[in-house]
Amino acid sequence: MTDRKIRVLVGKPGLDGHDRGAKTVASALRDYGMEVIYTGLHQTPEAIAEIAAQEDVDVVGLSILSGAHMTLFPRVREELVKRDMGHVVLTGGGIIPSDDMLELEKKGYAKLFGPGTHTEEIAKWIQTEMTRRFAAEAKG
Repeated sequence: MTDRKIRVLVGKPGLDGHDRGAKTVASALRDYGMEVIYTGLHQTPEAIAEIAAQEDVDVVGLSILSGAHMTLFPRVREELVKRDMGHVVLTGGGIIPSDDMLELEKKGYAKLFGPGTHTEEIAKWIQTEMTRRFAAEAKG
């Protein structure tokens, strides 16, 4: 892997007002040496995608507890594609039923994490995925 730090945006789309989990994940990812941008609460899909583009992130991780994941997660992906950011690794977590996780993964989300997932698991997954992608980029 290159010496380049992994840049991660942690976003809270929609009206969900609970951000303890997102802040905990953001802090853990920083502890693992990643650069983390946290958007704060109540972000639109457009705002999340715009911040991701401006910050030139490698990963967008969304946190949602409101149940609006099947609406908001695909919209974030669409907005990223509009900004030529379709290559960004999409991940997320929260209260998402397993059937919905499978459906979102079919729609472009690389990995979704449920309640109780250890932050170490999330960080190691991102590191592994980005190591694989950085190696593929280096090969051409």
